[in-house]
Amino acid sequence: MSRFQSAIDAEFSKLTASESKIINEVWEHRADYFKWPTKALLLWPGCVRERYHRTMPDRIKEEAKSKGIQVNTLSNGPAIMSFLLAGGERPTRSNGQGWHIDHIYDKNFPWITKQRSLHAVKNGRHFTQAAGLVAIHPIAEALKDEYFYFAWLLRREAFLRFNYDPDRVFSEKVDEYGFKE
Repeated sequence: MSRFQSAIDAEFSKLTASESKIINEVWEHRADYFKWPTKALLLWPGCVRERYHRTMPDRIKEEAKSKGIQVNTLSNGPAIMSFLLAGGERPTRSNGQGWHIDHIYDKNFPWITKQRSLHAVKNGRHFTQAAGLVAIHPIAEALKDEYFYFAWLLRREAFLRFNYDPDRVFSEKVDEYGFKE
């Protein structure tokens, strides 16, 4: 059994029966709760979350427009654009708004042997990195924000899909952008 699996199993054992039942149900039907981009894409190196992004490079605006993606200069707009340009799908909620585009590395739940976890929105190598973004159903978003176990299932999925591991939990060495070397 891997080091990761042992640790994650220990975290799972801390859940109540009803919590584990809900988490298992969502994870077993994860295609209904998560939409991933089809590729890794760092849209705007150096960009971090701001209230507004007034200085978005013309090349990004032009690429978005050419692919029918709305230019979004709001706080999470560049990340949303990166997700969509990387082939991500953003389903619509019952209230007519799109699912949240969520940073799976949000400083919460550092790995058990680490002091900190990446806070992607404050890091210019990760804020617009599609490999760390997921469109997330509100039910799944609540689980990700509340449970170490669930957050790390998503992070493992990003590693399996893209070799993305900025906290260096799944691989010994990563490059400066958080990808397994």
